[in-house]
Amino acid sequence: MSGLRRVLSRFRRVPRSRWLRRALLVAALGAVLAGAATGASVVWVRSGAAGHLFTVEDVPEAPVALVLGAQVDPGGQPSAFLAARLEIARQLLAAGKVHAVLVSGDHMDWGYDEPGAMRRWLVERGVPERKVVLDHAGFDTYDSCARARRIFGVRQATVVTQSFHLARAVTLCRTLGVEANGVGDETAKRFPLLWRRGVVREYGAGVKAGWDVLSGRDPVHLGRRETGVDDALRD
Repeated sequence: MSGLRRVLSRFRRVPRSRWLRRALLVAALGAVLAGAATGASVVWVRSGAAGHLFTVEDVPEAPVALVLGAQVDPGGQPSAFLAARLEIARQLLAAGKVHAVLVSGDHMDWGYDEPGAMRRWLVERGVPERKVVLDHAGFDTYDSCARARRIFGVRQATVVTQSFHLARAVTLCRTLGVEANGVGDETAKRFPLLWRRGVVREYGAGVKAGWDVLSGRDPVHLGRRETGVDDALRD
């Protein structure tokens, strides 16, 4: 006990200013490292997507549109952001720019089904059901891209999402083996608060994407090879 009291007494004698300086130094170092990681991820994302971002009119033809999931509102209706993505996919299919649509989203809980809601939206607007393939385990952008390649055998695709998210999505897909171009939605800018929140979120999401690639992690769920895309294209 006497030894412990001596150690504690030494800590008490250390000036508070010294502890404050150390805390500030650690905080500053953390900020520098976070800034460096963010900067590096921005460069990686932008360079990876350079030359691969298009509009509906000028995007090159690809076998599949990969539509990334987003929030589904109560009642099973796609949110405005997700509906905008689906409308782009519908236009691509109608124009012959793609020949099947892979909708990839979160279906972790039985009562919340992004892919199912996405398919319903498309079918209700005239897209043949046989042309829509569901990926129920697209829990994030990395998982959607990895599963498109490893589970559904997609080698070439047009990725569809909001424009602030598009460069990261295209870069991830290309890094994971999908020859991807992208078409981004701008119509959701009519929701400025949500749009700005998405833009800001991309900085942190880019760092996570870089870590996912460097770590080489598997998607949350892999499972067996699925032939849905092959069947849709053959049909």
